[in-house]
Amino acid sequence: MPRTVLLLTTLVTSLLFAAPAMAEKRVALVIGNGAYVKSSALANPVNDATEMAKALAEAGFEVIAGLDLDKRTFDIKVRDFARALGDADVALFYYAGHALQVSGRNYLVPVDASMERERDLDFETVGVDFVLRQMEIDRENKTNLVFLDSCRDNPLARNLARSMGTRSASVSQGLAQVQTGVGTFIAYSTQPGNVALDGSGTNSPFTAALVKGMRASERNLTSVMVEVRKDVLAATGGRQVPWDHSSLTGDFFFQRVAAPGALVQPGVPAASDVQKRLEDLERELQRKTDQTGKVVELAQAKERLRQLMEANQDDQRRIFDVQRDHRRSGSDSFQDISRLQIAMVRRSQEISKLRPRIAELEAELGLPSSAAASK
Repeated sequence: MPRTVLLLTTLVTSLLFAAPAMAEKRVALVIGNGAYVKSSALANPVNDATEMAKALAEAGFEVIAGLDLDKRTFDIKVRDFARALGDADVALFYYAGHALQVSGRNYLVPVDASMERERDLDFETVGVDFVLRQMEIDRENKTNLVFLDSCRDNPLARNLARSMGTRSASVSQGLAQVQTGVGTFIAYSTQPGNVALDGSGTNSPFTAALVKGMRASERNLTSVMVEVRKDVLAATGGRQVPWDHSSLTGDFFFQRVAAPGALVQPGVPAASDVQKRLEDLERELQRKTDQTGKVVELAQAKERLRQLMEANQDDQRRIFDVQRDHRRSGSDSFQDISRLQIAMVRRSQEISKLRPRIAELEAELGLPSSAAASK
């Protein structure tokens, strides 16, 4: 049986009463699924969701929270969330746990899900597009924020792919990029089609960085995500690059005292001081954005170099095997060996271009030269 749903009622209520009285209404749905019954359990989603709910309550959100939800309870939580959005200015959905992509659509996985065939998807999972639709119905000119820390390596996806036979290619690794309506922002813990890490600490790399950024009083959402991307790249050795898609039409601040037009309270800087600091921050972010792009390019270049070198090593072993079999059987191996050698030459040409670029990027970022770039 799935774990009992844990509502963070006491925490949320106390923090909401502590929040300053503001006209803007914010509502969040926070879900963390880790105790899976028919696939591998995940250590961090419950911790991630708990920490996220706390941070959102501190930022003035009315939080609807659920942990280790089965399908029925998951549906109930989404309905509660949808009903609370009628007069909400800001809607936020956060999910941590297993998810999968099939034919370009993303599905979130309750802890009791069992998927033996493709038609099970609609009955056993919750579609991301369904949640987005609830957030956007009758909410023109409102703000919608979605954060998906849900691209872990998923055995349920592999089981489903095996059952689909020739159509297994439609079950893709990671999540698909979603096209959203105006006023919606969606962030993924890693780039579309890639697998994220659950993390070796209490929280996943993505959620730990996101919560840290949300609590920074002077940062808007854009600057928060720049810092999240940098923190996750550093924590994962460049293997995971958070991704986002935005159709927002204005700035969003988690900490409302930093937002233009926020009420000034004792101990809070005046609006003019806040504006000046924001302008300074934007200039600094502009400088850092270029550096972040180089960090991402470097990580991708190193990964591509590793793939090319491994492929050449595999083909070299195949050539040895072909030559050995030829000596034993006397068969003609010329065409097979030529094909493998041509592929190796092409990869070597790409490698020769990647290595100096890696060295160049490492020098620009002030990093020590890697062995891969100098071999």
